[in-house]
Amino acid sequence: VGDNYHRIFHFQKDATVWRKPSEEFSGYLYKAQGVVEDVTNRIVDHIRPGPYRLDWDSLMTTMDIMETFEENCCVMRYTTAGQLWNIIAPREFVDFSYTTSYEDGLLTCGISLDYGEVRPNFVRGFNHPCGWFCVPLKDYPSHSLLTGYIQTELRGMLPQSAVDTAMSSTLANFYSDLKKALKT
Repeated sequence: VGDNYHRIFHFQKDATVWRKPSEEFSGYLYKAQGVVEDVTNRIVDHIRPGPYRLDWDSLMTTMDIMETFEENCCVMRYTTAGQLWNIIAPREFVDFSYTTSYEDGLLTCGISLDYGEVRPNFVRGFNHPCGWFCVPLKDYPSHSLLTGYIQTELRGMLPQSAVDTAMSSTLANFYSDLKKALKT
């Protein structure tokens, strides 16, 4: 894999997750990668902000599009469930999201904004630049390689081991939940 990533978990059937120190903040940049059996357009339609995402993503509890600039560009506010027996309390994020064609595939990326008041009972997390790249597999056009780069600052006083455990299981679940949703 190179780029000084260290594998933290390997999920044989769904995804492999690596991490390396982030250049944006004092935490880690996580990279997740796996093959998904579907075409890139359909996969990215399930990942980007919109009607599908809340239906299948088990971590996301609410999602509101706050502003839309173009069809592929918006500000969204969403909340996530507590994790690790609520050691990590529910979080709220406000992200600018952009989806576009990139090389042979599609890219959906985002970054958090300081926007509006934090809702009660939530910690406001912050996503440094993140993105999902989805490209068709050359020899299997009905399959796609989905790679995510995630650098989420969960905020609050959390041990790094809890963050690593949460991120690796969240990313692996993301792939398995996405695959189930695409089959329906």
